Amino acid sequence: MPQLPAPDYPADVRTRLEADAREVIARYPDSRSALLPLLHLVQSEEGHVTRTGQRFCAEMLGLTTAEVTAVATFYSMYRRKPSGDYQVGVCTNTLCAVMGGDAIFEALQEHLGVGNGETTGDGKVTLEHIECNAACDFAPVVMVNWEFFDNQTVASAKGLVDDLRAGTEVEPTRGAPLCTFKDTARILAGFPDERPGAVEASGGAGPASLVGLRLAKGETGPARVVHPRGSKAAGSSTAPGSSRDGAPADPSPADPSPSGQPSSKHLSSHDAPQDTSASDPDHPAGPAAEEGE
Repeated sequence: MPQLPAPDYPADVRTRLEADAREVIARYPDSRSALLPLLHLVQSEEGHVTRTGQRFCAEMLGLTTAEVTAVATFYSMYRRKPSGDYQVGVCTNTLCAVMGGDAIFEALQEHLGVGNGETTGDGKVTLEHIECNAACDFAPVVMVNWEFFDNQTVASAKGLVDDLRAGTEVEPTRGAPLCTFKDTARILAGFPDERPGAVEASGGAGPASLVGLRLAKGETGPARVVHPRGSKAAGSSTAPGSSRDGAPADPSPADPSPSGQPSSKHLSSHDAPQDTSASDPDHPAGPAAEEGE
């Protein structure tokens, strides 16, 4: 059956959103280019993109609702149904999966009593599996409202969602302080984050992620020989701390510094065994679940 036209926002909400929308549209030479931020704007109002929100975007930009719907349903960042205050996404792409992401996702489904894309009864947490977050050197990664929580374990991820549901303040590994999904959507619409210190908070890629950038800039360093964990390469006569050509190798996190203390230089969070590694026989993650289960 054909759906009736979507209802409009209440008058006061409409007036407020129109003022915000005009500010967004003014940033673009072609008004339809403002559709993505406007979808974030209406998502910040109700926590997902409703039919009313799509109608609003269409009217503000002179588009059809079909054109707006085509975009809103294409991108996974726009929610199509009510969701929680905190979007908890567990990366289940290749590296995070083998490092324990599959185990974390399966454990959180059981712990929260929800499936992929479902929300807890208290409306606090929506759980989903997500694809690569470009943070492979911090795997396995969990994101909450697009903020990073790195090097997670089953236990730490359970503690994280428990704190979110209890209203306990949690702090991302890096980046801005956590806020609700609606607040995040408004920031993504292009409005400033007015919380003290939020803009100054930062967090960058790990050293392993930056190796390619250094090579692209023509920066080179001594070769580094990486042996399997806890062993030397078979038949290797390379002395510890040296590369194959005899040049000193970059210290690993476990190598002592000249002072005798462990080096503070971490090439990657993977230089040490991770408790969540499904390939570690001491910490089996169990069979991987089918993607999306």
